[in-house]
Amino acid sequence: MHIPRWLKGPGGLSWIPIALLLTLMSSPTLLSGQNNKTVGGHVGFGFPLVTKDGGNVSSLADNFAMSLPVAITVNGPGRMYFDLELVPIVVDHPREIQFVLNPGFLWRVGHGIAVGSRVGFLINQDQTKNAQFGITPLIVKSWPIKHSFFNGYFVEGDFIFRFNRPIDGPATNPFTFNVVLGLAF
Repeated sequence: MHIPRWLKGPGGLSWIPIALLLTLMSSPTLLSGQNNKTVGGHVGFGFPLVTKDGGNVSSLADNFAMSLPVAITVNGPGRMYFDLELVPIVVDHPREIQFVLNPGFLWRVGHGIAVGSRVGFLINQDQTKNAQFGITPLIVKSWPIKHSFFNGYFVEGDFIFRFNRPIDGPATNPFTFNVVLGLAF
């Protein structure tokens, strides 16, 4: 079967099965055989307000960057839930797009607040660039939306700690405070 070029995704795969899989995974239906466990997700956009890397401190005004997190959330029977974020990051200087894989666990503590931590892996196509991994403690405040596909909106504060191990330079451990605004479904 010939697939039109515009329907092909990464590595020549078709976007259709990828879109179908993401749609099925994001639908808030009950998982088979498990009570009160649902699958949902969230989308949003984030801005790294302050970054400390080595001895340098920079802000969003110094080097504009924006993240576009998309997540799949699996709610457990209690207050804990698993959240897998896929985060493309658009960086202004040097002009590039980065990709971060962020799996983590969060706990609902009441009044629309959740706390937790994710493990972050910066994935680069260019293997000569630095490899970064680390942890991201976070706090989320959400507000419900009624009668909509989206069930809430939220503000999230991320405290991003990374371990940076470049091939051709000294190791640094950058810290970033990031704010995310988004919608949950």
